[in-house]
Amino acid sequence: MFGPTFRPGRFPCHRPRNPVSPSVFVGSAFVALLAGTTVAQAKVYKGAEVYSNATVLHGRVEMRMRMIRGSGLISTFFTYKNGSELSGALWEELDIEALGKNDAKSWQSNLITGNPRVTSEQVYTSPTSLADDYHTYRIEWTPDYVSWALDDTEVRRTQGGQASQLLNPHTLRFNAWSSDSTGWAGDLDETALPAYQFVNWIRYYRYENGQFVLDWTEDFDTFDSSRWSKGTWTFTGNRVDFDPANAVVQDGTLILAITKEGATGFSGTVPPDPQGNASNVPVTPSEPITPATPAASGSGGGCSLIASRTSSRDGAWVLGIFLLGLTTARRRRHGR
Repeated sequence: MFGPTFRPGRFPCHRPRNPVSPSVFVGSAFVALLAGTTVAQAKVYKGAEVYSNATVLHGRVEMRMRMIRGSGLISTFFTYKNGSELSGALWEELDIEALGKNDAKSWQSNLITGNPRVTSEQVYTSPTSLADDYHTYRIEWTPDYVSWALDDTEVRRTQGGQASQLLNPHTLRFNAWSSDSTGWAGDLDETALPAYQFVNWIRYYRYENGQFVLDWTEDFDTFDSSRWSKGTWTFTGNRVDFDPANAVVQDGTLILAITKEGATGFSGTVPPDPQGNASNVPVTPSEPITPATPAASGSGGGCSLIASRTSSRDGAWVLGIFLLGLTTARRRRHGR
């Protein structure tokens, strides 16, 4: 199994996420200076961002999502330390990002830390489109490691290094947007619009005495403004403004839309999730964590893999991972 590929010195052009802190910051080697977060600028496309009002420090986050298909379109879940974008601040972020190009079969994990920022993307290839069905995504974050999983198959675990630099509470965030970095996201396919990311539910387990303990579950029966807020900004490298009208709750589902200007919102039928809502899914037992053996370091600019999981009666997991070279020019999201 190949572990994370760290690329120190690569400083992607990443936008600030604090909705009240416009700033100017250093971007990538290719962009000397970029404007930070700004209020919506009447762009011709609209997207959506939803973020938690409270922050969490460590824990396990599971969410059930059906992602967006379409070249140039990105659908996500991520955790973020507010204020990371400020001058002199140390960045902290953990990402799950689905790439809409190529039938939305690729998604990536990323860990971003430090100042200047260090990123460590890995790209994974699903045998089927992530836009055709709901899948369960997971991030575990403890003082010792960070891991990512898809449908209960762990695809990556990072111990020490960047994981040890995550020291502050993070907000939990979803967003749907369009990157103008064609080398990463592909050329924009306007015919794919409107496009929708569907979130059936999310669970947060706090990390307590070496265990994950269920803290809360959100089934999105309503939009709970005591827990969530909606973004109203944009950033360099993003074709869309975040418009609150494009974050909708309907039929027990959070919907994040990418639309053209003047066509915001959602009026369609929410695709059903065969799994049902979170009450139909067993809660992960609260049990001690035994970190896996650190994976060997890979090489090159990230990896593309297909992971599969089978389980025997004694609960053993078999994880098959196939590494492919990734030669496509890479960038990073959120204007990165």
